[in-house]
Amino acid sequence: MAASYFDVDGTLVRTNLVHPTLWYLLHQRTPFRSLQKVARAALRAPQLVVAEMQDRRIFNEMLFSAYEGISKDRLHLLADDAFEQVLKRALFPSARDLVTRCRDQGHDVVLISGALDFLMHRLADHLGATHVIANKLEIKDGFATGRLLRPVVAGPEKARLIRDHARERGHDLDDCFAYSDSYSDVPMLSVVGHPAAVNPDGKLARLARTYGWPVLSLDKPN
Repeated sequence: MAASYFDVDGTLVRTNLVHPTLWYLLHQRTPFRSLQKVARAALRAPQLVVAEMQDRRIFNEMLFSAYEGISKDRLHLLADDAFEQVLKRALFPSARDLVTRCRDQGHDVVLISGALDFLMHRLADHLGATHVIANKLEIKDGFATGRLLRPVVAGPEKARLIRDHARERGHDLDDCFAYSDSYSDVPMLSVVGHPAAVNPDGKLARLARTYGWPVLSLDKPN
């Protein structure tokens, strides 16, 4: 059996990691705490911009440090609303159809994302995906420390995680598929036998044309 590995941000949804994070910061227990969290995040915005350009892993670690002090109970309590208000509304019109086609072909469908696991599991349930590879917050004494557990799902690490998943599940990578919108995910795309560029950025679109990879747009319903 083959597997289909899907990047999420920009591939299946229009959002990126910042949008659900901002939603969480705006929904703290009190307006004052929300203001504190948002103000602190705004001060770090220039550093985040630089980190995103240089190293996706560092960007993820910096971004998710904003969750420090939020209780595990609250993270999960708000997850359904965060999914409904942010991720579900941002789904590309044909995203679910593409996932369904992969499932109909008998594939394991795996979401691999730098987003947080409890949100990705809700997206997986909605789309019908079978597995999730996503970032996890470190929790101590019932509260998020602001640190991510290793391995951090970002950049080239995604390729290694796909190889590990395929080996554990008995998939031949030459028979597997991968989908992404970003040139930064070339390692992930290159590790499978059937890569595809979805809603690609300019660099990935050019690379896909060079290598004859399929180029898909999920902007319009089928």
